[in-house]
Amino acid sequence: MSERRATVERNTLETKIRVSVNLDGTGHSKLDTGLPFLEHMLDQVARHGLIDLDVHAEGDLHIDAHHTVEDIGITLGQALARAWGDKKGVRRYGHSYVPLDEALSRVVIDLSGRPGLEMFAEFTRGQIGGFDVDLFYEFFQGLVNHAMITVHIDNLRGKNAHHQAETVFKAFGRALRMAVEPDPRMDGVTPSTKGTLSEQPE
Repeated sequence: MSERRATVERNTLETKIRVSVNLDGTGHSKLDTGLPFLEHMLDQVARHGLIDLDVHAEGDLHIDAHHTVEDIGITLGQALARAWGDKKGVRRYGHSYVPLDEALSRVVIDLSGRPGLEMFAEFTRGQIGGFDVDLFYEFFQGLVNHAMITVHIDNLRGKNAHHQAETVFKAFGRALRMAVEPDPRMDGVTPSTKGTLSEQPE
C-alpha cells in the first residue's frame, strides 16, 4: 500500500485553512486554530486514530466560530479522501465504543463513497470552555460531506458535557483507525461488491 498522506488548503473570504494528514502516523498532532477546545478534540482523533494531524486555521472568530469549525471539517474531509485514495485493501468499516467516567459514546464509520451523518448527542450544556456545542454537528457534517463517508454518532449517556464530547471524538478516532486499517486478506481489492467505493465509477 502506497504512502497515505495528503495536504489540503482551503481559502475563502471567511477562513484560511490548511490540513495535513498521515493515515499511517503515530498519533502526533500540531494544531493552531484559535479554538482551544476544538484543538483538544482534534488531538483525541489523532491520538486514538493513530493518524498524524496538522491543522492551521485563520477564521473570522470575531464574528463567531461557525465558519472556522465548519471549514476545518470540510478541509479535513478533503484531506482524508485524498489520503486514502481508492480505498483498496482497507477494512472499510470501523466502530468503537468509548467510555469516560459516566459518559459513553458509539461511533460507526463506513468509507462508503456516499456522505451521510446521523448524530444523536444531547449535551447537558450549551458551551464547553467557551465552545458552542452546536458546532460539533457542523464539524462532522462538513467532514462527511467531503470525505464521502457515512458516520453514525451516538452519545449513549453522560452528565458532564466535556466527557460527552470527548467520548464522541475518541470513538470517532478509533473507528476511523479501524476503517482505514489495511486488511491483509483484501490486499489490492476494493471492499465492495460494486467494485468501487466512489460515486463516480473509476
